[in-house]
Amino acid sequence: MSKEHISTLPAYNTAVISIIIVTYNAVEHLQNCLNSIYQQQYPAIEIIVIDGNSTDGTVNILQENTSQIKYWLSEPDNGVYDAMNKAIQHITGEWVYFLGADDELLPEFSTMVTELTDNTAIYYANVFAEGRKRAGYLNEYRFAKFGAYHQAMIYPKAVFIKYKYDTQYRISADFALTLKLYADKDFHFIYKDYTLANFNHTGISGTQIDVPFQKAKGGMIFKYFGLTIWLRYKIYKFKHRDDPRA
Repeated sequence: MSKEHISTLPAYNTAVISIIIVTYNAVEHLQNCLNSIYQQQYPAIEIIVIDGNSTDGTVNILQENTSQIKYWLSEPDNGVYDAMNKAIQHITGEWVYFLGADDELLPEFSTMVTELTDNTAIYYANVFAEGRKRAGYLNEYRFAKFGAYHQAMIYPKAVFIKYKYDTQYRISADFALTLKLYADKDFHFIYKDYTLANFNHTGISGTQIDVPFQKAKGGMIFKYFGLTIWLRYKIYKFKHRDDPRA
């Protein structure tokens, strides 16, 4: 049985940022994640949480924070990106940001969002992970090979009017979307040198491999980036043929 809550939040005179958190049995981390959002200096933030029917007390935390969460839902889902697609249906902000339940939003997030002026741009920055700042400016080849961290990207709402996450990729659907967006003439990418979040690299995206995505990645790079970038990637792939993440 689903549990759901909708709150009425204050009206703002500036652009609203919709922060989406997807949870499953996240009781150990969720309150800290929420607190890091509450501590932001930028006021116009709405929080949307989609929970996968947790059984560990996560729903109790959502209930305790109801007054500060715009929308939350707890029900079974078909994975992280299915939950994200559900969340997208409830955004009212001009900009969209995804934060892991075990991640922590940093103060520079509030600085960066004041510089979001181009609603055809996907803005990306850095995260702090594994003891250092990652990943900096990405040229075309690095976009194709690595992509940006999901927690380093802020999207205009228009992206999710046009696209949803492809749920056949259970770990890397955000990377698949990045590859597609890079070739979409309606959008472009802008880098800002801020560090937006402490990224917990021990989550599912840091510890498991999305085999269907890895099989499809080369074809996507050829389709969206062209022959030259594809050839460079194939050489890299050959040199790292023993690395399933290459």
